[in-house]
Amino acid sequence: MKNIKELKKAISVFKAYGIPLTGRKKQANFYRELQMDWVFVNGLIFELELEFNKEIQEEKIREIQTPSEVIGHLLAS
Repeated sequence: MKNIKELKKAISVFKAYGIPLTGRKKQANFYRELQMDWVFVNGLIFELELEFNKEIQEEKIREIQTPSEVIGHLLAS
């Protein structure tokens, strides 16, 4: 049940950035397919960290390429 609440939080943050987490968008690359700038990706990750009250290590943030990877890191930590 806790994961469902956290996923709902993540979905609302992604929607605020104009990214619906449906279909292939979950696996879409931030930079190539969604055409986002790294500043916006970092802002998105920062807002997700605030919502989840968790922090992703800086090295892992550089490796993140898709919405599902961000969510995976936040749910795992």
